[in-house]
Amino acid sequence: MKIPDRRIELFTGTGSEHRFSGPATGDERSMLAAVLDAQRATLKLKCSGLGPELVQRSVAPSSLSLLGLVRHLADVERRWFRAVLAGHDVELRFSSTDVPEGDFDGAVPDPEVVAASWAAWHAEVAFAEAFVAEAPDLDIEGHDAWRGTVSLRWVLIHMIEEYARHNGHADLLRERIDGEVGV
Repeated sequence: MKIPDRRIELFTGTGSEHRFSGPATGDERSMLAAVLDAQRATLKLKCSGLGPELVQRSVAPSSLSLLGLVRHLADVERRWFRAVLAGHDVELRFSSTDVPEGDFDGAVPDPEVVAASWAAWHAEVAFAEAFVAEAPDLDIEGHDAWRGTVSLRWVLIHMIEEYARHNGHADLLRERIDGEVGV
């Protein structure tokens, strides 16, 4: 077996080869959706093949874990697509005013918690994908207490940034768990 000499060659889990196969030219919606989809696939890849290690914390005093990231990103998807853009009156699934770190602090090695966290993430991603596909254009707007008026375009860009930042965290967490590194 050849030992890879570049970090990019090291993390080649199932599905890795298809993550960045979206369009590099074309309409804005297709390109933004494809880049966001690649970032979502990267999160799944970083968490693949793990059991209880999904809740292994980064370093004290941080509560950061891979499962915490899944829960956090489920809440982020829910907030921007379901609550802000679609205007649904919904609470976040894992965090609240009373428990602001519930996404990370509630990431425990209970199989039911793990399954529910992934189910929530998948449900919110599915909602967001359908919302983006059905939106008449990228200029539709919603109101957010933090940002004010935001467009679907801005939310897609923000979501790409959010996933990219947290996928960097996931890189380090995964490497700490079992040595897997790379993109």
